[in-house]
Amino acid sequence: MPHADLASSFNSFFNAASEFFRHLSEIEWAQFAIALGFLLAMQLCRAWAWRNVLRAAYPHARLSFLPLAAACLAGAGINAIVPARAGDVTKVFLVKRQIPDSSYPAVTSSFLVQTVFDTTAGILVFLYAITQGLLPKPPRLPKLPAFEISFWANHPKTLLIVIGALLLATAIGIYYLAHHVRRFWDRVKQGVIILRQPRRYLREVAAWQGAGWLCRFGAFWFFLEAFGIGGSIGNVMLVMSVQAIATIVPFTPGGAGAQQALLVATLHGPSRAAVLSYSVGTQIAMAAWSVVLGFAAILLVFRTTDWRGLIQQAQDDAEREEAAPSAAGP
Repeated sequence: MPHADLASSFNSFFNAASEFFRHLSEIEWAQFAIALGFLLAMQLCRAWAWRNVLRAAYPHARLSFLPLAAACLAGAGINAIVPARAGDVTKVFLVKRQIPDSSYPAVTSSFLVQTVFDTTAGILVFLYAITQGLLPKPPRLPKLPAFEISFWANHPKTLLIVIGALLLATAIGIYYLAHHVRRFWDRVKQGVIILRQPRRYLREVAAWQGAGWLCRFGAFWFFLEAFGIGGSIGNVMLVMSVQAIATIVPFTPGGAGAQQALLVATLHGPSRAAVLSYSVGTQIAMAAWSVVLGFAAILLVFRTTDWRGLIQQAQDDAEREEAAPSAAGP
């Protein structure tokens, strides 16, 4: 089989999209709606966990949950349509505005606290899928019709070099900040102060993130049921693993094409058409739902529809804060 190119990944996605729209009448809409409800619950659990991180960083500030949850929904909606994680910048901007005398380094590092649990949970899901034989074996990866998978599988040395370069750049950046920007580093440490209180972290952050992961599990379970694939622990863990693999170093938005290729190769039992319809249908539904919730939050809570303006304000405000210490220096 010839190796996939980038165009084939897009073609795979659009072909799957046509399968999804041809099978709309076969979807169980009640279970589909339950899945969307679980996705909303997941976002709210994550927002509550972030609120608790911020309360530890700013114990004297009043933090209302509604605007913080709206900021999270707005950021997720923007991420669904704008690349480079612009939604995360918007989240941080909207939350910082709610906390008097807060700083971007502290709020940003508080947001990143959630990666501790997410990375651990993601690795456990991935290990489960590997040990249970749910994922394709390495020799099959280069033959899958998805460019990002076949490219990295055919160039493992390049993958290691890219990962090594990213880790080195991160280490150099941390070293520089630690030794040259003391004030910046102190603010970063303020945002992650809850990690120095393990019991509080487990109770107020990890527990809520765990609830969010359970909601995510429930969402995929009901999506599988809605498309007639069948919800099961194995199927849900496989879907979660595939989603993680397809978005590690993607060449296409959301790993479009890669998810479809992996699921067709690994989901046994349902027809290829059913798997394609499920895969792209879930991808479209999650993105569309994020956009609907995000723009509803922007309109109802922040009283605006100018999401581009929010992103620009976030960038301008961050630049002003970064320039302020320099202007105050000798």
